Amino acid sequence: MTNVIVLAEQKKASVRVAFIGKKEAENLTYVSADYQAVSRVGGLDENLTVYIGQGKEPLTIRNIQELSAGAAGAVKGMGIKAYEMDIRPFLEAAGVRAVSAVIEGIYTGAYEICLPGEETKEIPDVTLTGIDENLYPAAQGELKQGISLAEAQSWARNMVNAPGNLFHPMDFAREIMEHMKETSVECELIVYSKLNAMGMEALTSVGKSSENPPCMLVMRYRGDEEAPVTGLVGKGVTCDTGGYCLKPAGSMMGIKGDMAGGAAVAAAIYALAANQVKVNVTGVIPMCENRISPSALVPGDVIGSYGGKKIEICNTDAEGRLILADAMAYMVKDEHADRVIDIATLTGAVVGMLGFSTAGLLSDDDAFCGAFLKAAQTSGERYWRLPIFEEQKQMIESKIADIKNMGRDYCGTITAGLFIQAFAQGRPWIWISREPHGQTIRCTRDSRRERLLREHPACIICWQEEKRHVFKRDRRTYPEAVCCFHGKI
Repeated sequence: MTNVIVLAEQKKASVRVAFIGKKEAENLTYVSADYQAVSRVGGLDENLTVYIGQGKEPLTIRNIQELSAGAAGAVKGMGIKAYEMDIRPFLEAAGVRAVSAVIEGIYTGAYEICLPGEETKEIPDVTLTGIDENLYPAAQGELKQGISLAEAQSWARNMVNAPGNLFHPMDFAREIMEHMKETSVECELIVYSKLNAMGMEALTSVGKSSENPPCMLVMRYRGDEEAPVTGLVGKGVTCDTGGYCLKPAGSMMGIKGDMAGGAAVAAAIYALAANQVKVNVTGVIPMCENRISPSALVPGDVIGSYGGKKIEICNTDAEGRLILADAMAYMVKDEHADRVIDIATLTGAVVGMLGFSTAGLLSDDDAFCGAFLKAAQTSGERYWRLPIFEEQKQMIESKIADIKNMGRDYCGTITAGLFIQAFAQGRPWIWISREPHGQTIRCTRDSRRERLLREHPACIICWQEEKRHVFKRDRRTYPEAVCCFHGKI
């Protein structure tokens, strides 16, 4: 996706991005203009500086990612093809880890959807400056890691944004297998006929609703012979109408993204392999569509599963937990994972609790969960652990089967996770419920900019170096520069 992102000790480009705080901003004179001015700037003269306000909050990895994303998106909107970014304030706040965070932010801010079959879109050339010489070796390592992480994230976004008619289950699997050829990851595709022979009834019962057959992809990365195996299970429903429990019209535009959990699993394993991390990870993605047809599930049905449990179907739009149950059982029985993380866009109930910026998390192992949440602090992601009590498990007990796929109208996120836990066979387990249809996972630059505008007002000012003047947005009258974001510092 990128042209060039490099480190440098001195200025290399004519356009510079600098991050400033309130004290430095008090010396700047400017006229505010609305955000839409960014896209109307057109070509710019040389020696332009884009100042990004840091906001009032202390700089964290998350803030660094968002500020870098806002800068990259604004500069790209100006038509600038190359620029340098002074990251000195970020290094002072977060150390050399800030380099990787900046790269992730740049890719997020410059991201454009790339549909299947299209060539990958490039971002401008970026030179990172403000790095002390003694930090260079570590910074180079963070640069490499940041690029591989950012490329994996962009790949996941592209898969989530792929139209459902161009990205059926087998297309999803082929895309991942082709991408993994660049790595040491071993891929195994289990097709529909074999799924039937194995007794993957929960997965095939959902998938047989469509003329596009279900499948399951297994990915194995081995970076350390002696390390335990961590299992990653990701939901891969490429089109989710809800089945006979049809989704409302307002939710239909997002049904192509119900495979975001699977895309996240594939991208995570790709990034691990690209960085040659010394861990052992197996990924399993059950892939299918959930449509309406004569062979589709209906409420009241009872089906089998790979884990041996009989499942009562209470809601056909609770299909994700069905296919994940088979994948979870396979992960434990066949892949012998020592611990498992399950990722899915499974419940809208989690949005009612936590909104779109935080994922709900369930776990039955305090040590495993603690290690995961500690890692989340490094990555800048947000998770909130939800409780598990015995009365919640009773909500999914069935009178005619071993378990039912839907509880009552409340406690939906927790009961969904507990359903999948029933197939983990006692392994340490974490379940991550992201908001529906992968809105955070695909997170384009526009949503980042909107958040930046909301939390960091007046954060971008452009001007010509050596000319401390006030400019209006009309370039025919004031051609030197334009103020981009509104508000007061």
